[in-house]
Amino acid sequence: MKEKAFVMIKPDGVRRGLIGEIVSRFEHKGLKLVRAELKEISRETAQTHYGHLKDKPFFGELVDYITSGMVFAMIVEGQSAVTNSRSLIGPTNPAEAPPGTIRGDYGLDVAENVIHGSDSLDNAAKEIRLFFGRV
Repeated sequence: MKEKAFVMIKPDGVRRGLIGEIVSRFEHKGLKLVRAELKEISRETAQTHYGHLKDKPFFGELVDYITSGMVFAMIVEGQSAVTNSRSLIGPTNPAEAPPGTIRGDYGLDVAENVIHGSDSLDNAAKEIRLFFGRV
């Protein structure tokens, strides 16, 4: 079944020039890039995006980080897009991410782990609406 997933290359990935390499991994996996935008995120959008973490002590740092530079927001589409995207991305902590995953190859630490990907179809739909409006 074709699905859509939201994926975002975070400011550290954009600063390091990893957009092309990361997009090619999704394309090589068979996922189609259907929309993408290099953009700055407002604090309001960041707070909404990470709202499920608002009670965590690192929430403010997370919002500061994601608004510290440009991000590359994208919608990928294809067979099991959410599951396949998460597989390409790897675990949140790059130290635990296997080589061959995006975080395993490029992530430096939990705070700068290069990329975000939807963890469910429901969250994908919410994140796509938040970053792109109705699609």
